[in-house]
Amino acid sequence: MPEGLSGAAVHQLSVRVYYEDTDAAGLVYYANYLRYAERARTEMLRELGIGSSDLMANEGLALVVRRCTADYKKPARLDDVLNVETRILHVGGASLDLEQTVCRGDDVLVRMELKIGCFDLSTGGAARLPKHLRATFSQTQTDRMP
Repeated sequence: MPEGLSGAAVHQLSVRVYYEDTDAAGLVYYANYLRYAERARTEMLRELGIGSSDLMANEGLALVVRRCTADYKKPARLDDVLNVETRILHVGGASLDLEQTVCRGDDVLVRMELKIGCFDLSTGGAARLPKHLRATFSQTQTDRMP
């Protein structure tokens, strides 16, 4: 199991809700959950030894969101401490399927399902995941949560 991930192959990132994250009603603005999820994915990659800037500079590749669905269940509020959990559900030839949940304690606030594609910066199109990335991601793959 790669360093930084729990035994269940779940990456966790803690974030605090700041005033700038909230809307006029004092609730986290819906798009900010996407920002929290992006930070969590970036930190998961770092803990797996995959730096986004290195991937772009050395391999000419980027991992980009191709599809995202979000189910907003409960709101978060100013000063809440949230936990963003990221799970790799499936590793394909050129993409990853992820599940990300944003929780406050035991409460699931938002559940997202994402397809992350491998993008060739020189051609502007899809690319196959390099073998070393597929191997790393496959080691961390887990089953879908209930």
